[in-house]
Amino acid sequence: MKILLAVDGSLYTKKMLAYMATHELFSHGNDYTVFTVQPVLPPRARAAVGKEIVDTYYEEESEKVLAPVTKFLLRHGIDAKSSWKAGHVGETIAKFADTGKFDLLVMGSHGHGTLVNLVVGSVATEVLAHCKVPVLLVR
Repeated sequence: MKILLAVDGSLYTKKMLAYMATHELFSHGNDYTVFTVQPVLPPRARAAVGKEIVDTYYEEESEKVLAPVTKFLLRHGIDAKSSWKAGHVGETIAKFADTGKFDLLVMGSHGHGTLVNLVVGSVATEVLAHCKVPVLLVR
């Protein structure tokens, strides 16, 4: 099975990884990709510092998220690929999952109630709205 792990380095990413470590479905034999999205910096900020600095910033921030997840997976015998993009988080995750032809997308969720999602939105809600790949949310 080709599985995409959407991570952000939060407590909810850690809960998702702990869930995976205890469930047989996620044992060896699957093809894993760990993916994170960096929110795009405002246009004025990008223009002020220049493309090279912005690209370096995105790469460094992505590595801060990806490195510990990759290390955790390796400790559990999973050698995952990793990737990152800058963009609108929910839409970018959904697009990456669809274009990568993944069988399953796994991600942690904060688990806010419906009222909070209406007011502030939710990455998980956006992913569910835009993604054609089955999504497993871990809370």
